[in-house]
Amino acid sequence: METSRWRPFALFLKAALAALLALALIFPHWDRFADKAMGVRAVAYPVAVMLVVSIWALRGRRGAFPWDIDLLLTAPFFVDVAGNAADLYDGVGWFDDACHFGNWALLSAAAGLALQRWSPLPPWALALSCAGIGAISAILWEFSEYCIFILNTPESVTIYRDTIGDLMLGLLGATAAGLATAVLARRRIRASDEGVLSTAANAR
Repeated sequence: METSRWRPFALFLKAALAALLALALIFPHWDRFADKAMGVRAVAYPVAVMLVVSIWALRGRRGAFPWDIDLLLTAPFFVDVAGNAADLYDGVGWFDDACHFGNWALLSAAAGLALQRWSPLPPWALALSCAGIGAISAILWEFSEYCIFILNTPESVTIYRDTIGDLMLGLLGATAAGLATAVLARRRIRASDEGVLSTAANAR
């Protein structure tokens, strides 16, 4: 499937992400970057956004590069670092919750597109797979946050409610992406079936 129209956007987000991470490393004393584990992000995020490239290369570069999936995977990491750079996490009360919903919807949509394109799963299985992948990634994210930010602080007890809320928002975002993927897959199956029936009718 040709997805090259998404290439400029994917490359732009990768370049912007690299620039923002470099900015955070150069000015770690800025309030918006202080105590945000930007050093960890500077290592982990580039590895994460190269996941699609790595899998594509390991598969022998078969077929056109999936720029749409690459874009969806890169976007959440860019949003996270850009949100820190713009001080939105501390300055806008709802921004963190919006990111937990939206970013996991994007990550799960990337997984859903990949499964839809390269697996024979029916729509209902795609929906469950997207929700499951999103839930797993949300749990791992919260576990990482707990270990990095909370484990040795006085907030280790009071922060529990926020963690549960973040997990729920991540699950809701993943579920929304899963349902959307299932609907699109069902429409494609229906369109394919209608095309086959139309061809058969014309052949009579």
